[in-house]
Amino acid sequence: MTPEELLRVLDKPIARELLSSAGLMRLAYTGRDGHPRVIPVGFIWDGSALNVCTAEHAPKVAALRRDPRVAVSIEAGTQPPRDLFIRGKADVEIVDGVPPEYLDANRKVTPPEKMAEFEVQVREMYDRMAKIRIRPEWAKLIDFETTVPQAIEEIIRRKSA
Repeated sequence: MTPEELLRVLDKPIARELLSSAGLMRLAYTGRDGHPRVIPVGFIWDGSALNVCTAEHAPKVAALRRDPRVAVSIEAGTQPPRDLFIRGKADVEIVDGVPPEYLDANRKVTPPEKMAEFEVQVREMYDRMAKIRIRPEWAKLIDFETTVPQAIEEIIRRKSA
C-alpha cells in the first residue's frame, strides 16, 4: 500500500472516529513461542502512530522487540459493522515514569471523576513503562456502506451477474 493510499483510508471520517474514540483495540503479534497472540489494549492515536503503553516487563514487550510486525483491529461494536484493520511495525521504548500517552488512552475509558485517582495510582505503581508506537503500513476500513470485505464483494458480484 502506498503512503497516499494509506492516508486516504486513515483520513476517512469513520476511520478518524474509530481512531479517536474507541477505548480498546485488538493487537495481534507473534509471541515468544512463535504462536500468534491477540490481546485487547488501550491506545491513543497521535496522527501518525498508535501508542500503547504497558508494564516494562510485559511479555508483549520482549515479543515485539524480536518481531515488530503487528496487526490491529478497531471495532465500533455496531451493526452494520464499522471496523478498521491496520498492519504495521511496532517500536518499543522504555521510558521513566508514566507516559502522557498512557494517561490519554485511559481518559477515553475512565470516568472524569475517577481520572485523578487513577493517575495517582499509576504514578505510584510504575517507575518505568514500555511505550509501543505502531506505525501503520497498511489499512482497510469496512463499514458495509462504502466498503465491504472482498469475499462479500465477490458474492454480490456473482449474484448480480
